[in-house]
Amino acid sequence: MRSVIPMKAAKTGYIIISAIFVVIGAVMTALPEMLTKEAGMCNLIGIAMTAFGVIKLVGYFSKDPFRLAFQYDLASGILMIALGIAALSHPDTFIEVIGAILGVYILSDGLFKVQIAIDARIFGIEKWWSIAAAAVLPIITGFVLIINPDAKVTVISALLGASFIFEGAMNLITVIIAVRIVQARYPSFTSDSDGID
Repeated sequence: MRSVIPMKAAKTGYIIISAIFVVIGAVMTALPEMLTKEAGMCNLIGIAMTAFGVIKLVGYFSKDPFRLAFQYDLASGILMIALGIAALSHPDTFIEVIGAILGVYILSDGLFKVQIAIDARIFGIEKWWSIAAAAVLPIITGFVLIINPDAKVTVISALLGASFIFEGAMNLITVIIAVRIVQARYPSFTSDSDGID
């Protein structure tokens, strides 16, 4: 019997954490000084990244037949957990390098999503282009963060906030389009005997 509980948990977790990243990003963009004045902001980012990393691992090891949305989440999840722990353990020093580090992650995640979009097109998913389009802005903001490591913390915070908004939206679009359509297109994996709603 194929259980879809891990896949449903991963999908739900993706949606919730992606929304949280959008909210955090909006706050950081509107109030960039909070990253330096409020230690709790760095801790919140660390908690969100660690939680997202765990969800990514759940998605990778779930029973998604093709792992279309989760196929790169093993390495991505481990890296996200490591960054989250680093942010929680050393919030003061992490602020100094947060831009470049997360820039690399956001850029690479955007590129992974482009690959997922290409794979989704091969699978026949009509809205594959939405995933590719959603990856454009994270790629751009990730690159900008990488090439501006010496920018003021408030500037880094604003850029990082925008990156979080785009990253959250990209992940939200990816998991909604890819996971839902994969389930719908393959009824053999969604039969009552498999326990799928």
